[in-house]
Amino acid sequence: MNDILPIILSIVVGLAVIGGLIPVFLKARRTSQDFSGPRDANDPAPVDTADAAGSTDTLVQERPEAQLPTSDLEIVEQEELAAPSLETPLPVEGRLVRLRARLVKSNNALGKGLLALLSRDTIDEDVWEEVEETLLLADVGTDSTMELVDTLRERVKVLGARSPEQVQAMLREELIKLVDPTMDRSLNIDRHDDRPAILMVVGVNGVGKTTTVGKLARVLVAEDKDVLLGAADTFRAAAAEQLATWGARVGVPTVKSDVDGADPASVAFEAVKVGIEQEVDVVMIDTAGRLQNKVGLMDELGKVKRVIEKQASVDEVLLVLDATTGQNGLTQAKVFAEVVNITGIVLTKLDGTAKGGIVVAIQKSLGVPVKLVGLGEGADDLAPFDAESFVDALLS
Repeated sequence: MNDILPIILSIVVGLAVIGGLIPVFLKARRTSQDFSGPRDANDPAPVDTADAAGSTDTLVQERPEAQLPTSDLEIVEQEELAAPSLETPLPVEGRLVRLRARLVKSNNALGKGLLALLSRDTIDEDVWEEVEETLLLADVGTDSTMELVDTLRERVKVLGARSPEQVQAMLREELIKLVDPTMDRSLNIDRHDDRPAILMVVGVNGVGKTTTVGKLARVLVAEDKDVLLGAADTFRAAAAEQLATWGARVGVPTVKSDVDGADPASVAFEAVKVGIEQEVDVVMIDTAGRLQNKVGLMDELGKVKRVIEKQASVDEVLLVLDATTGQNGLTQAKVFAEVVNITGIVLTKLDGTAKGGIVVAIQKSLGVPVKLVGLGEGADDLAPFDAESFVDALLS
């Protein structure tokens, strides 16, 4: 019995050794089969399923093509977290200088044409007809044209012989009277004791309302005003984003809806509410472009104003007009004046037109002053209108 026991133990140990080697052999055989065929260089390396769960991070690091685009994520985070670099708007004084320079360079048939005609040695009826035609083509308007021609006739008769300097001085004096420097062109943007000043900007499609609001925000920021914008143009694609971009450039917040076609009156109401809560100086509301012959759209504009006034009175309603449209702009102005109480006119594209007389026609027709003029496409190309500077530029 004692002789058999060592034999039994030897057999058990042998079986144990063989049992341990079998899995190793099978694993080696399986791995050998995985690599037995040709493999594309881009194929992932084989991974044992028993180790996969614990080695995912290592695998990603070993395969550059599977890595997350960490550099792109960092750029996005930096853009979201970094404060935008604020621009410093130019002061008003610099804008007035550019106004004159731009107008001098533009094709001014009004001032230059009148100077040439009235500097002739002999001024007969044919000349006076040309003077009249020049004024009408410059969109001065029929009534103002007749008034100016009658005045010039009398003054030329009294002067007799005229030097170019006398003609220019006479024209300057009469044109300044026509443009009317006595009109109050200041913006009603002083904060009230309990609320901000409320300003609405209206006009037809394509005249540059949103751009004007953005540029005016820059003017107010340059005057140390705390401004809030309301994007009530909810119909034009990307209008709210465009306005918000203008505001962000000078650190001005914008209240807007993320829903296309949202109720513009609701957006305007919310903007005024936020402005009151945050105690800003001025709230400016950008409205959708209206066609003056569309009754429903014009009525909606009136609704926007009424809804705003449930919280605060509207202090300023600026009508934006394209100076190149001439008498059509006058027609637009009359219709808007019937819907909302227009307090001022903004003339855009004034630097590229020979129809500067529209300033006279609109003011005489509505009794509303031109308060701001657009001089070009630059961010700071909006300036307060000054009658004397305007006439001097026409005659330069």
